[in-house]
Amino acid sequence: MNKELLDIQPRELKFTFVLKRRSSCSVQLVNDSNQYVAFKVKTTSPKKYCVQPNVGIVLPSSTCNFTVTMQAQREAPPDMQCKDKFLIQSTIVPFGTTEDDITPSMFTKDGFNHIEENKLKVVLVSPPLLKDGFKHFEENNFKVAPVSPPHSPVLQPINGTLKLDPAHEASISKDQVINGVEKYPPSHTVANALEELKPGKNDDLKPTDNVEELKLAKEIEDLKLAKEIEEQKLAKATEELQSKLNEWKVKLCEADTSIAKLTAERNAIIQERETFRQELVVLRRKKGVRRVTVVGFPFLFVCMVGLIGVVLGYILHS
Repeated sequence: MNKELLDIQPRELKFTFVLKRRSSCSVQLVNDSNQYVAFKVKTTSPKKYCVQPNVGIVLPSSTCNFTVTMQAQREAPPDMQCKDKFLIQSTIVPFGTTEDDITPSMFTKDGFNHIEENKLKVVLVSPPLLKDGFKHFEENNFKVAPVSPPHSPVLQPINGTLKLDPAHEASISKDQVINGVEKYPPSHTVANALEELKPGKNDDLKPTDNVEELKLAKEIEDLKLAKEIEEQKLAKATEELQSKLNEWKVKLCEADTSIAKLTAERNAIIQERETFRQELVVLRRKKGVRRVTVVGFPFLFVCMVGLIGVVLGYILHS
């Protein structure tokens, strides 16, 4: 088949990488055919990413989206290069197939199914600059680093106070007339800005955007704490289950031993019973022989007496 079953956009998964924050990327699957197409998403790092949904059906002449979420990372990869990959498998399924009907065998290459595979790379992107000229560097306390403007104003002492250079003020006024936007603070606020930027005060300065980040960080910590609690509960339940399993194994071994003993006793009883039966047969045979011997002696005696009587009668009559 020359034409692909699904048109995948984008072909690269781009994630805005920020330490200790999750990032998501959406992928669109387009089905231009008149067939039902099932898809399945695989990755080389299943613990690092969450795909929702990872399987589905794309109806004829329609689209379907799935979202890939990269979990919060504590360390940045070297040179922001990520070797993770994603594999999207697609195949034609019968008309009317739903997501509940999807089975792993549909994506097995057994010679009967046509499985189309598309690989997607992962690209990490640095966070963009904010409108206030600050770029965020994620650390434990969410500090920010200011981005220096291309042309810094020159301050000169005039009458004991710091003021902007007249030439620079003229350039600022000119920029304001041309662009209609004030790029730098006016001269009467420069002294206040310098006073605020003195050591000891700059430590207390925080952009308003950090409030949301702090809230998000708190939510992440709460989620981590809840996750740790769940893991502890799961570990405890696993230990209890393992303990019960060991007890059942011991009882099973004891039951096997008891069964073996009973089987041996049963075999011994059967053997003894067979021996008794053979002895009984022998006794019965011996008893039968004795009966024959006792009953046969009077019969022979009668025959002899009868024979003698016949002979005597014959002699007497003759």
